[in-house]
Amino acid sequence: MKLEYKSYPVALGEKQLETNFPADTPVLSIREPESIITTVLFRSRLQQFLSNTPLDLTNPILIVTDKTRLCDYPIYLPLLTEVLEQHGMQPNSLRIVIAYGTHPPQSDVESKKLYGEIFETHDFIHHDCRESEQFVELGMTSRGTPVRVRHDIMASSAVITMGPIVHHYFAGYGGGRKLIFPGCGERQAIYKNHSLYLDTTQKSLAPLCQPGVLTDNPLAEDLLEVARYKSADLAIHGILNAHGQVTDVLFTSTMEEYVKGCAIHGSNCEIESQEFELVVASCGGFPKDINFIQCHKAIHNAAMFVKDGGLLVVYSECRDGIGSETFLPWFEMGDYETAYEKLSEKYEGNGGTALSMMTKLKRIRIAMITDLDEQVCALIGVEKWKHSQLEELLEKSKTTPAWISNASLLVMAP
Repeated sequence: MKLEYKSYPVALGEKQLETNFPADTPVLSIREPESIITTVLFRSRLQQFLSNTPLDLTNPILIVTDKTRLCDYPIYLPLLTEVLEQHGMQPNSLRIVIAYGTHPPQSDVESKKLYGEIFETHDFIHHDCRESEQFVELGMTSRGTPVRVRHDIMASSAVITMGPIVHHYFAGYGGGRKLIFPGCGERQAIYKNHSLYLDTTQKSLAPLCQPGVLTDNPLAEDLLEVARYKSADLAIHGILNAHGQVTDVLFTSTMEEYVKGCAIHGSNCEIESQEFELVVASCGGFPKDINFIQCHKAIHNAAMFVKDGGLLVVYSECRDGIGSETFLPWFEMGDYETAYEKLSEKYEGNGGTALSMMTKLKRIRIAMITDLDEQVCALIGVEKWKHSQLEELLEKSKTTPAWISNASLLVMAP
């Protein structure tokens, strides 16, 4: 009997590739949130927040995400500045810090595309975690992370953050508190926090450092301690749909309200599912597959749905290559055990991401349809495939695959 097929668009960078899957292929996807927010509603909610919680807007700082996380900035940044001016902010007094964390900086062309015309009319600061003189130390968390905050953030009259709430593969959730730290953190302090991803007693990754987990997650709880030293006076959280578009916006000032926002994102993007022998996934296209460090989040999520010994095939363009100079050296050490020992002695760079990838590769096979070259793929331990190879596999395989169109958002319910 001839098999029936159904075609699905597969995002690879900014392209859409039509791919034929068996008609009975399970499609794993988020629960699409209703699009509630409008420019009128954004303005009225912000007005209401500022009326109920007046801010000193004489010397404000706004912190935004970089190109790896979108939040419809061209639409909402002009509205934000307009309303702030109505509440006493002087025109052009707002300084905007791009929260890179340890990510490489983006170009002015990329920045204008991401933030819109406001990039040319306001003072944008490219955060650099290596500039140690930019920070003041406020204390230390109970787990030993030094709390180092930028001088200009401490000197500002009000700190506003704006970015999407998303899952994070070891911090539970991103957005919110992560914009100040590690987004605007000092490098060694960031590494100390990230070192909590390692359970050195078991010589493994900390089991509760997982997407969607905040309670008893040592790294997430450490971030909460950091936030008690310095938090946003106004945190603007975007709730995203599968296309990375903002469907709702929360205006908050407390950690409890941020956690409620995380619960909303979790209810949309966490599902219960069986595991499969074969899973095909797209990161969701650009910018989620801009480099390997970013696409790893989608790989991590999609791998949850793959049985031990199974195969995960991931579409990830990686136009910017690996996206870090501190990732591949961990694979050059030869094995997980050596890399783990070195990293536990001195945590740095994307060592945790490397160990996470090695851990997944012990359990499953991973193939990538990507612009990364063969040599790099081989070093990481993934198979480099062509689009045609997957099509051939889907035609010949007796195993029904599962399909995930946006693995950067979808996770197995914890």
